[in-house]
Amino acid sequence: LGSSNLTESYLNIDKIINIANMSGSEGAHPGYGFLSENYKFADALDNNGIKFIGPPTSAIKSMGSKSEAKGIMTKANVPVVPGYFGKNQDPEFLMEEAQKIGFPVMIKAVLGGGGKGMKIAMTEGEFFDQLDSAKREAKEGFDDDVVLLEKYITRPRHIEVQIFGDNQGNVVHFFERDCTVQRFHQKVIEEAPSGVSEDLRQQICKSAVEAAKAVGYVGAGTVEFIFDNDTSHHYFMEMNTRLQVEHPISEMITG
Repeated sequence: LGSSNLTESYLNIDKIINIANMSGSEGAHPGYGFLSENYKFADALDNNGIKFIGPPTSAIKSMGSKSEAKGIMTKANVPVVPGYFGKNQDPEFLMEEAQKIGFPVMIKAVLGGGGKGMKIAMTEGEFFDQLDSAKREAKEGFDDDVVLLEKYITRPRHIEVQIFGDNQGNVVHFFERDCTVQRFHQKVIEEAPSGVSEDLRQQICKSAVEAAKAVGYVGAGTVEFIFDNDTSHHYFMEMNTRLQVEHPISEMITG
């Protein structure tokens, strides 16, 4: 592909398409990194007559924005964490929204991931400092400093569901994985099944299927939820529109 510089190799869309054309490839699977959640890559393949083996670009684009994703989930009656997901980024306005939500609040970069652009404001007194920090980190990491606000759940579990969708509108789940054990917002241990009750498992997995159907999902994907240990409620966090490195764990428990 080229040099060790990623922009000249694995992130170079034109170069990958040229290689696909030279080899006579009819399709391309993006794997679980680099361009796997880049809708522009999927569009470029389609424009060159090469099948993108993955979800439709509309799903990649919608789920790539946390605020847009939460809006879609709300319309689909999938539970989301109470918060503010609008476009108004005036600091004073955001403070007012945070006060409505109630402290502590989580400040998240709309286009963020991997814990970047994510800060917790425990009190009103530290809100503006944490807001500035989240926006600065988001701008540096994603070239976009738009943030959303969420109620911070103090005793959470992080539970994700493996789903698959076909081209006929059908979606199935392959149960859940608990990935609560993390370091710097990066998953360290995945446990499957998660240990929740069968009733809760069915509720969470049902929400995951509804989330995937809401965006016309095709292929393998993961719907992530935050689970409140104090209330036993689960809330949609985000959807990974790609095959994850954790996927083999689901294979191990389902055969």
